[in-house]
Amino acid sequence: MPPGEGIMKSHPATIKDIAKALGISVSTVSRALKDHPDISEKTRLMVKEMAEKLQYKPNALALSLRSNRSNTIGVIVPEIVHHFFSTVISGIEDYAYERGYNVMVCQSNELQEREAINAQALISHRVDGVLISVAKTTQDFSHLHMFLNQGIPVVFFDRVCPEIYVDRVIIDDELGGFLVTEHLIKCGCRHIAHFAAPQNLLIAQGRRAGYERALLQYNLPVRQEMIILCDTYERALEKTGAFLEEHPETDGIFAVNDSTAIGAMQAIQKMGRKIPSDIAVAGFGDGPNALICTPTLTTVEQKGYEIGMESVELLIRKIEEKENTALATESTEEKDAAKKGVRAKFETKVIIPNLIVRESTMRFPAVAQTF
Repeated sequence: MPPGEGIMKSHPATIKDIAKALGISVSTVSRALKDHPDISEKTRLMVKEMAEKLQYKPNALALSLRSNRSNTIGVIVPEIVHHFFSTVISGIEDYAYERGYNVMVCQSNELQEREAINAQALISHRVDGVLISVAKTTQDFSHLHMFLNQGIPVVFFDRVCPEIYVDRVIIDDELGGFLVTEHLIKCGCRHIAHFAAPQNLLIAQGRRAGYERALLQYNLPVRQEMIILCDTYERALEKTGAFLEEHPETDGIFAVNDSTAIGAMQAIQKMGRKIPSDIAVAGFGDGPNALICTPTLTTVEQKGYEIGMESVELLIRKIEEKENTALATESTEEKDAAKKGVRAKFETKVIIPNLIVRESTMRFPAVAQTF
Protein backbone atom coordinates (compact mmCIF):
# COMPACT_ATOMS: atom_id res chain seq x y z
CA MET A 1 0.00 0.00 0.00
CA PRO A 2 1.46 3.42 -0.95
CA PRO A 3 2.42 5.75 1.90
CA GLY A 4 -0.58 7.51 3.40
CA GLU A 5 -3.23 5.15 1.97
CA GLY A 6 -5.79 3.91 4.41
CA ILE A 7 -5.16 6.60 7.03
CA MET A 8 -8.47 7.80 8.46
CA LYS A 9 -8.34 11.12 10.28
CA SER A 10 -10.94 12.27 12.79
CA HIS A 11 -8.73 15.21 13.80
CA PRO A 12 -6.53 17.77 12.04
CA ALA A 13 -3.36 16.18 10.68
CA THR A 14 -0.26 16.44 12.84
CA ILE A 15 3.45 15.90 12.30
CA LYS A 16 3.01 12.47 13.92
CA ASP A 17 0.47 11.54 11.21
CA ILE A 18 2.94 12.46 8.48
CA ALA A 19 5.73 10.51 10.20
CA LYS A 20 3.50 7.43 10.61
CA ALA A 21 2.38 7.57 6.97
CA LEU A 22 5.95 7.73 5.71
CA GLY A 23 7.54 5.43 8.28
CA ILE A 24 10.05 8.04 9.41
CA SER A 25 10.70 9.85 12.67
CA VAL A 26 8.78 12.91 13.89
CA SER A 27 12.02 14.88 14.15
CA THR A 28 12.82 14.15 10.48
CA VAL A 29 9.38 15.41 9.43
CA SER A 30 9.76 18.55 11.55
CA ARG A 31 13.17 19.36 10.09
CA ALA A 32 12.01 18.58 6.53
CA LEU A 33 9.09 21.02 6.86
CA LYS A 34 11.58 23.69 7.97
CA ASP A 35 13.92 22.94 5.03
CA HIS A 36 16.71 21.92 7.39
CA PRO A 37 19.96 21.38 5.44
CA ASP A 38 20.57 18.02 7.17
CA ILE A 39 17.52 16.57 5.40
CA SER A 40 17.91 15.45 1.78
CA GLU A 41 15.97 17.13 -1.00
CA LYS A 42 14.21 13.83 -1.75
CA THR A 43 12.98 13.45 1.84
CA ARG A 44 11.91 17.09 2.06
CA LEU A 45 9.85 16.74 -1.11
CA MET A 46 8.29 13.49 0.12
CA VAL A 47 7.35 15.04 3.48
CA LYS A 48 5.82 18.15 1.89
CA GLU A 49 3.79 16.08 -0.56
CA MET A 50 2.41 13.98 2.28
CA ALA A 51 1.69 17.13 4.34
CA GLU A 52 -0.34 18.49 1.43
CA LYS A 53 -2.14 15.19 0.94
CA LEU A 54 -3.13 15.03 4.62
CA GLN A 55 -4.02 18.76 4.59
CA TYR A 56 -1.57 19.40 7.38
CA LYS A 57 -1.57 22.91 8.82
CA PRO A 58 0.95 24.11 11.44
CA ASN A 59 -0.48 24.64 14.91
CA ALA A 60 -0.79 28.41 15.12
CA LEU A 61 -0.84 28.48 18.91
CA ALA A 62 2.27 26.35 19.20
CA LEU A 63 4.07 28.50 16.66
CA SER A 64 3.09 31.68 18.49
CA LEU A 65 4.37 30.31 21.78
CA ARG A 66 7.73 29.49 20.20
CA SER A 67 8.09 32.74 18.26
CA ASN A 68 6.29 35.03 20.73
CA ARG A 69 4.15 36.15 17.77
CA SER A 70 0.64 35.18 16.75
CA ASN A 71 0.61 36.96 13.38
CA THR A 72 -2.83 38.18 14.41
CA ILE A 73 -4.09 41.75 14.56
CA GLY A 74 -7.01 42.65 16.80
CA VAL A 75 -9.65 45.17 15.73
CA ILE A 76 -12.29 46.78 17.96
CA VAL A 77 -15.09 48.67 16.21
CA PRO A 78 -18.32 50.16 17.59
CA GLU A 79 -20.57 48.45 15.00
CA ILE A 80 -19.68 45.89 12.35
CA VAL A 81 -22.95 46.48 10.47
CA HIS A 82 -22.24 50.20 10.04
CA HIS A 83 -21.18 50.80 6.42
CA PHE A 84 -18.19 52.95 7.40
CA PHE A 85 -16.76 50.39 9.81
CA SER A 86 -17.39 47.49 7.42
CA THR A 87 -15.40 49.30 4.72
CA VAL A 88 -12.64 50.05 7.24
CA ILE A 89 -12.49 46.34 8.11
CA SER A 90 -12.24 45.48 4.40
CA GLY A 91 -9.25 47.79 4.04
CA ILE A 92 -7.63 46.32 7.15
CA GLU A 93 -8.12 42.72 6.05
CA ASP A 94 -6.93 43.22 2.48
CA TYR A 95 -3.65 44.79 3.59
CA ALA A 96 -3.12 42.54 6.63
CA TYR A 97 -3.61 39.27 4.74
CA GLU A 98 -1.25 40.47 2.02
CA ARG A 99 1.38 40.93 4.73
CA GLY A 100 0.75 37.50 6.30
CA TYR A 101 -1.42 38.55 9.26
CA ASN A 102 -4.80 37.26 10.36
CA VAL A 103 -7.45 39.67 11.66
CA MET A 104 -9.62 39.17 14.74
CA VAL A 105 -12.58 41.59 14.80
CA CYS A 106 -14.51 42.52 17.97
CA GLN A 107 -17.60 44.72 18.27
CA SER A 108 -18.22 47.01 21.24
CA ASN A 109 -21.84 47.88 20.37
CA GLU A 110 -20.99 51.43 21.50
CA LEU A 111 -20.60 50.19 25.09
CA GLN A 112 -17.58 50.85 27.29
CA GLU A 113 -18.13 47.59 29.22
CA ARG A 114 -18.18 45.55 26.01
CA GLU A 115 -15.09 47.38 24.74
CA ALA A 116 -13.24 46.44 27.94
CA ILE A 117 -14.23 42.77 27.50
CA ASN A 118 -13.00 42.91 23.89
CA ALA A 119 -9.67 44.37 25.03
CA GLN A 120 -9.11 41.57 27.54
CA ALA A 121 -10.06 38.94 24.95
CA LEU A 122 -7.50 40.28 22.46
CA ILE A 123 -4.78 40.28 25.12
CA SER A 124 -5.70 36.68 26.04
CA HIS A 125 -5.42 35.68 22.38
CA ARG A 126 -1.89 37.14 22.23
CA VAL A 127 -2.53 39.53 19.33
CA ASP A 128 0.53 41.29 17.99
CA GLY A 129 -1.17 44.67 17.74
CA VAL A 130 -4.57 46.35 17.99
CA LEU A 131 -6.60 48.79 15.89
CA ILE A 132 -9.34 50.60 17.83
CA SER A 133 -12.19 52.99 17.15
CA VAL A 134 -13.53 54.06 20.55
CA ALA A 135 -17.15 53.45 21.59
CA LYS A 136 -19.49 56.40 21.94
CA THR A 137 -20.02 55.79 25.66
CA THR A 138 -16.37 55.22 26.64
CA GLN A 139 -15.25 57.68 29.31
CA ASP A 140 -12.76 55.53 31.26
CA PHE A 141 -9.84 54.37 29.12
CA SER A 142 -8.05 52.16 31.65
CA HIS A 143 -8.83 49.02 29.62
CA LEU A 144 -7.00 50.53 26.64
CA HIS A 145 -3.96 51.32 28.78
CA MET A 146 -3.71 47.54 29.33
CA PHE A 147 -2.39 47.14 25.78
CA LEU A 148 0.44 49.58 26.43
CA ASN A 149 1.24 47.92 29.75
CA GLN A 150 1.53 44.60 27.90
CA GLY A 151 3.77 46.15 25.22
CA ILE A 152 1.12 45.66 22.50
CA PRO A 153 1.25 48.33 19.76
CA VAL A 154 -2.00 50.29 19.29
CA VAL A 155 -3.28 52.49 16.49
CA PHE A 156 -6.53 54.44 16.79
CA PHE A 157 -8.68 55.15 13.75
CA ASP A 158 -11.61 57.52 13.27
CA ARG A 159 -12.57 57.80 16.96
CA VAL A 160 -9.43 58.26 18.99
CA CYS A 161 -8.72 58.26 22.71
CA PRO A 162 -7.75 61.82 23.75
CA GLU A 163 -5.51 60.70 26.62
CA ILE A 164 -3.46 57.95 24.94
CA TYR A 165 -0.80 59.31 22.61
CA VAL A 166 -0.20 56.63 20.00
CA ASP A 167 -0.42 56.57 16.21
CA ARG A 168 -3.80 57.39 14.73
CA VAL A 169 -5.57 57.69 11.38
CA ILE A 170 -8.42 60.17 11.13
CA ILE A 171 -10.39 62.06 8.55
CA ASP A 172 -10.31 65.85 8.75
CA ASP A 173 -13.69 66.12 10.46
CA GLU A 174 -13.37 69.87 10.96
CA LEU A 175 -12.79 70.41 7.24
CA GLY A 176 -15.68 68.07 6.40
CA GLY A 177 -18.02 70.00 8.68
CA PHE A 178 -16.84 73.27 7.15
CA LEU A 179 -17.34 72.07 3.55
CA VAL A 180 -20.90 70.88 4.23
CA THR A 181 -21.94 74.05 6.04
CA GLU A 182 -20.29 76.31 3.48
CA HIS A 183 -22.16 74.45 0.74
CA LEU A 184 -25.49 74.95 2.55
CA ILE A 185 -24.74 78.66 2.90
CA LYS A 186 -23.91 78.95 -0.79
CA CYS A 187 -27.22 77.23 -1.54
CA GLY A 188 -28.97 80.13 0.18
CA CYS A 189 -29.45 78.71 3.69
CA ARG A 190 -29.23 81.26 6.51
CA HIS A 191 -30.63 79.36 9.48
CA ILE A 192 -28.68 76.11 9.56
CA ALA A 193 -29.14 73.59 12.34
CA HIS A 194 -26.51 71.07 13.38
CA PHE A 195 -27.65 67.66 14.60
CA ALA A 196 -24.56 66.73 16.63
CA ALA A 197 -23.03 63.68 18.32
CA PRO A 198 -21.88 63.59 21.98
CA GLN A 199 -19.03 66.05 22.40
CA ASN A 200 -16.80 63.59 24.27
CA LEU A 201 -16.04 62.21 20.80
CA LEU A 202 -13.31 64.11 18.98
CA ILE A 203 -15.04 63.47 15.64
CA ALA A 204 -18.14 65.21 16.99
CA GLN A 205 -16.07 68.15 18.21
CA GLY A 206 -14.39 68.44 14.82
CA ARG A 207 -17.59 68.38 12.76
CA ARG A 208 -19.22 70.94 15.04
CA ALA A 209 -16.12 73.15 14.90
CA GLY A 210 -16.26 73.08 11.08
CA TYR A 211 -19.95 74.02 11.16
CA GLU A 212 -19.27 76.97 13.47
CA ARG A 213 -16.23 78.13 11.48
CA ALA A 214 -18.25 78.26 8.26
CA LEU A 215 -21.02 80.31 9.90
CA LEU A 216 -18.54 82.80 11.29
CA GLN A 217 -16.60 83.03 8.03
CA TYR A 218 -19.80 83.98 6.19
CA ASN A 219 -20.92 86.42 8.90
CA LEU A 220 -23.75 84.26 10.22
CA PRO A 221 -24.35 83.92 13.97
CA VAL A 222 -23.56 80.70 15.85
CA ARG A 223 -26.79 80.04 17.75
CA GLN A 224 -26.44 77.38 20.43
CA GLU A 225 -30.16 76.60 20.27
CA MET A 226 -29.65 75.48 16.66
CA ILE A 227 -27.24 72.74 17.82
CA ILE A 228 -28.94 69.69 19.31
CA LEU A 229 -27.76 66.25 20.42
CA CYS A 230 -29.20 63.99 17.75
CA ASP A 231 -26.93 61.40 16.14
CA THR A 232 -29.05 58.39 15.18
CA TYR A 233 -31.82 57.67 12.69
CA GLU A 234 -34.29 56.97 15.52
CA ARG A 235 -33.49 60.20 17.38
CA ALA A 236 -33.84 62.22 14.19
CA LEU A 237 -37.30 60.76 13.55
CA GLU A 238 -38.25 61.60 17.12
CA LYS A 239 -36.71 65.08 17.48
CA THR A 240 -36.86 66.76 14.07
CA GLY A 241 -40.56 67.64 14.12
CA ALA A 242 -40.44 69.28 17.54
CA PHE A 243 -37.22 71.10 16.66
CA LEU A 244 -38.72 72.60 13.50
CA GLU A 245 -41.85 73.65 15.32
CA GLU A 246 -39.65 75.51 17.80
CA HIS A 247 -37.39 76.89 15.05
CA PRO A 248 -39.60 77.28 11.95
CA GLU A 249 -37.01 79.55 10.31
CA THR A 250 -34.66 76.56 9.83
CA ASP A 251 -33.78 76.25 6.14
CA GLY A 252 -30.81 73.87 6.37
CA ILE A 253 -29.66 70.93 8.48
CA PHE A 254 -26.15 69.51 8.73
CA ALA A 255 -26.37 66.11 10.42
CA VAL A 256 -23.32 64.51 11.99
CA ASN A 257 -23.87 61.29 9.99
CA ASP A 258 -25.95 60.00 7.10
CA SER A 259 -28.42 57.92 9.12
CA THR A 260 -29.34 60.99 11.19
CA ALA A 261 -29.74 63.07 8.02
CA ILE A 262 -32.03 60.46 6.47
CA GLY A 263 -34.14 60.28 9.64
CA ALA A 264 -34.44 64.07 9.58
CA MET A 265 -35.48 64.02 5.91
CA GLN A 266 -38.22 61.48 6.55
CA ALA A 267 -39.54 63.54 9.48
CA ILE A 268 -39.51 66.71 7.34
CA GLN A 269 -41.41 64.96 4.56
CA LYS A 270 -44.05 63.70 7.02
CA MET A 271 -44.62 67.34 8.00
CA GLY A 272 -45.41 68.13 4.38
CA ARG A 273 -42.28 70.21 3.82
CA LYS A 274 -40.14 69.78 0.74
CA ILE A 275 -36.44 68.96 0.44
CA PRO A 276 -34.44 70.93 -0.61
CA SER A 277 -36.69 73.87 -1.52
CA ASP A 278 -38.02 74.31 2.06
CA ILE A 279 -35.12 72.74 3.95
CA ALA A 280 -31.82 71.51 2.55
CA VAL A 281 -30.28 68.52 4.36
CA ALA A 282 -26.72 67.16 4.34
CA GLY A 283 -24.99 64.32 6.20
CA PHE A 284 -21.53 62.83 6.71
CA GLY A 285 -20.30 59.37 5.66
CA ASP A 286 -21.46 58.60 2.10
CA GLY A 287 -22.77 55.11 2.78
CA PRO A 288 -25.07 53.22 0.36
CA ASN A 289 -28.21 54.71 1.95
CA ALA A 290 -27.15 58.16 0.75
CA LEU A 291 -27.91 57.03 -2.81
CA ILE A 292 -31.13 55.09 -2.23
CA CYS A 293 -32.98 57.64 -0.08
CA THR A 294 -35.30 60.19 -1.73
CA PRO A 295 -34.00 62.73 -2.50
CA THR A 296 -30.43 61.46 -2.72
CA LEU A 297 -28.28 62.82 0.09
CA THR A 298 -25.52 65.40 -0.07
CA THR A 299 -22.77 64.15 2.22
CA VAL A 300 -19.05 63.90 2.94
CA GLU A 301 -17.13 60.90 1.63
CA GLN A 302 -15.49 59.35 4.70
CA LYS A 303 -13.07 57.03 2.85
CA GLY A 304 -13.34 54.04 5.18
CA TYR A 305 -11.34 51.63 3.02
CA GLU A 306 -8.43 54.08 2.81
CA ILE A 307 -8.56 54.64 6.57
CA GLY A 308 -8.42 50.87 7.13
CA MET A 309 -5.43 50.43 4.82
CA GLU A 310 -3.51 53.34 6.35
CA SER A 311 -4.27 52.19 9.91
CA VAL A 312 -3.08 48.62 9.49
CA GLU A 313 0.00 49.73 7.56
CA LEU A 314 0.95 51.95 10.51
CA LEU A 315 0.28 49.13 12.97
CA ILE A 316 2.28 46.49 11.11
CA ARG A 317 5.17 48.93 10.87
CA LYS A 318 5.02 49.35 14.67
CA ILE A 319 4.84 45.58 15.22
CA GLU A 320 7.86 44.93 13.03
CA GLU A 321 9.82 47.87 14.40
CA LYS A 322 9.22 46.46 17.87
CA GLU A 323 10.71 43.13 16.77
CA ASN A 324 13.65 44.59 14.89
CA THR A 325 14.64 47.26 17.37
CA ALA A 326 15.92 46.28 20.80
CA LEU A 327 13.99 47.95 23.59
CA ALA A 328 17.32 48.73 25.21
CA THR A 329 17.88 51.43 22.62
CA GLU A 330 15.04 53.46 24.12
CA SER A 331 15.66 55.71 27.06
CA THR A 332 14.15 54.92 30.44
CA GLU A 333 12.05 58.07 30.12
CA GLU A 334 10.60 56.92 26.80
CA LYS A 335 9.74 53.50 28.22
CA ASP A 336 8.03 55.02 31.25
CA ALA A 337 6.14 57.47 29.06
CA ALA A 338 4.94 54.71 26.73
CA LYS A 339 3.56 52.71 29.65
CA LYS A 340 1.54 55.75 30.68
CA GLY A 341 0.22 56.19 27.16
CA VAL A 342 2.39 59.23 26.47
CA ARG A 343 4.76 58.84 23.52
CA ALA A 344 7.35 61.45 22.67
CA LYS A 345 6.79 60.63 19.00
CA PHE A 346 3.58 59.46 17.41
CA GLU A 347 2.14 59.85 13.94
CA THR A 348 -1.26 61.19 12.95
CA LYS A 349 -2.36 60.50 9.39
CA VAL A 350 -5.14 62.83 8.28
CA ILE A 351 -7.36 61.80 5.35
CA ILE A 352 -8.82 64.72 3.38
CA PRO A 353 -12.62 64.41 2.91
CA ASN A 354 -14.61 65.09 -0.26
CA LEU A 355 -17.99 66.82 -0.42
CA ILE A 356 -20.48 64.86 -2.55
CA VAL A 357 -23.33 67.11 -3.71
CA ARG A 358 -26.67 65.42 -4.45
CA GLU A 359 -30.37 66.27 -4.67
CA SER A 360 -31.00 67.02 -0.98
CA THR A 361 -29.26 70.41 -1.27
CA MET A 362 -29.80 71.28 -4.94
CA ARG A 363 -32.03 74.28 -4.34
CA PHE A 364 -33.67 76.32 -7.06
CA PRO A 365 -31.26 78.85 -8.66
CA ALA A 366 -33.50 81.76 -7.55
CA VAL A 367 -32.97 80.73 -3.91
CA ALA A 368 -29.23 80.19 -4.02
CA GLN A 369 -26.93 83.14 -3.49
CA THR A 370 -23.28 83.48 -4.41
CA PHE A 371 -20.76 84.99 -2.00
